[in-house]
Amino acid sequence: MFEQRDAGRGSYEPGTYRVPGPPRPILLAAGAMIVLTIVLAALGHAQHRTYIADGEVTPVMTRPLRFVDATSGAVEVYDARSNGLVATLPPATNGFVRGTMRSLARQRHLRDVSADVPFYLTRWQSGTVTLDDSATGSHVVLNAFGPDNLAAFARFLPPAPAAVSPSPQGASAP
Repeated sequence: MFEQRDAGRGSYEPGTYRVPGPPRPILLAAGAMIVLTIVLAALGHAQHRTYIADGEVTPVMTRPLRFVDATSGAVEVYDARSNGLVATLPPATNGFVRGTMRSLARQRHLRDVSADVPFYLTRWQSGTVTLDDSATGSHVVLNAFGPDNLAAFARFLPPAPAAVSPSPQGASAP
């Protein structure tokens, strides 16, 4: 009843049909970009360079801190110089501080560094606040995480001294 016709394309043989893929030059370019990214990342990591942002040259205030896990689940923050309690962070609060310190503590654990070595919280002339671990070389610029997360750490620094403005001569105090 129906007649089979060959439209001039030849006959189909199982296993000979290929699905077209991405063009070869695109695949080669993508592969080259991946290799270049890995090489540049490895070179950057191998150089261990520390870049200091403008304004970080002069520290205004530095406080050595120790972070201690309490049995209650709280984190106690101590001034390493005076050994005085600076703050107690209740359990299930202060996620940014806990997460940052957990990451830094992990680096210390991998290098077998004592928890007694303090971290250094520094406010720079530019207003930048950094957290440094001299034991591992870690340097965290806290301003990069936004004002709320910056404030979570900045509260561990003593208040900056208020600028005293000179009174005009001859003026009397009320």
